[in-house]
Amino acid sequence: MTAQDMVAVAKGAPPGGDVLLRATDVTKHYPLRADTLSRRRRVLRAVDGVSLEVRTGETLGIVGESGCGKSTLGRCLVRLTELTGGRVEFDGQDITALSARRLRPVRPGMQLVFQDPQASLNPRRRAGDIVAEPLLVHRYGDAASVRRRVAELFDVVGLAAAHLERYPHEFSGGQRQRIGIARALATAPKLIVADEPVSALDVSIQAQVLNLFADLQEEFALTYVFIAHDLGVVRHVSDRIAVMYLGEIVELAETEALYEAPAHPYTQALLSAVPDIDDGTHAPPRERIVLTGEVPNPVDKPTGCPFRTRCPYARERCALERPRLTPTASGRHAACHYPLAV
Repeated sequence: MTAQDMVAVAKGAPPGGDVLLRATDVTKHYPLRADTLSRRRRVLRAVDGVSLEVRTGETLGIVGESGCGKSTLGRCLVRLTELTGGRVEFDGQDITALSARRLRPVRPGMQLVFQDPQASLNPRRRAGDIVAEPLLVHRYGDAASVRRRVAELFDVVGLAAAHLERYPHEFSGGQRQRIGIARALATAPKLIVADEPVSALDVSIQAQVLNLFADLQEEFALTYVFIAHDLGVVRHVSDRIAVMYLGEIVELAETEALYEAPAHPYTQALLSAVPDIDDGTHAPPRERIVLTGEVPNPVDKPTGCPFRTRCPYARERCALERPRLTPTASGRHAACHYPLAV
């Protein structure tokens, strides 16, 4: 392993390949109205100090319960949401504070696939025009070139040329998501942030769309940040997985290492909820872990470890000291004073 690879592992990135996306201490806070009685200013900390790296050609999965900040983080990474603090670098360039004009030439290289394929498509425009829009915005070429490119994209994602003239309501949910994927591919991006792209689809359609993502990654050398709440889906597509809780990453590890032996108690509880499937190995089923208590309010996070109020292993230190995301002996990263796997 080279010295560069050793540094990469220390930062939670796999060895080999260049860093395409780097986030350093990214935060996104939303100010709220002051409390009526105390007049204390309140802040919702949606993303609270996230650092990660994504290397060219890999898929980084981001998982966690609803409201943990996954989607907000994804939007921050592509500058669809302005950061409160921290830094984002894409393809070697700091894009954190770029103006809209200076960010425009960077936009084609990073695209987002949205969660709801119906809400993300303009119902008043034909499918072909929706996919053509980014090409026109970024001046891909003349009208004939744009038409050819759109037809090619429809073929790539498994849609027929006859679909070009249809409106979004004339498609199924899976077909609408294919249109969204074609739109994301239009500018030949290096990075795609997929924000729960299959959560609104039937299970059988989910498999088709996931296979499409895999085929496109191989064909176009794409890099993915794949956001989901379904651990089974994330395992199928990811090289590494980051687990989020209350706006923070609590564990970051290679996929199989995380599933075989989670280091953070929250990850352990999430995995215990995944149904066991008999794969022929006759492995004993995971012990079901039921978390007690409610998810804390991100406006008023607990002191110390944010997970301690629900953690079955919490000790006195957990209430006094906030754990940082640090590497364990096995190379994984866990924000826990007493990791389960080292």
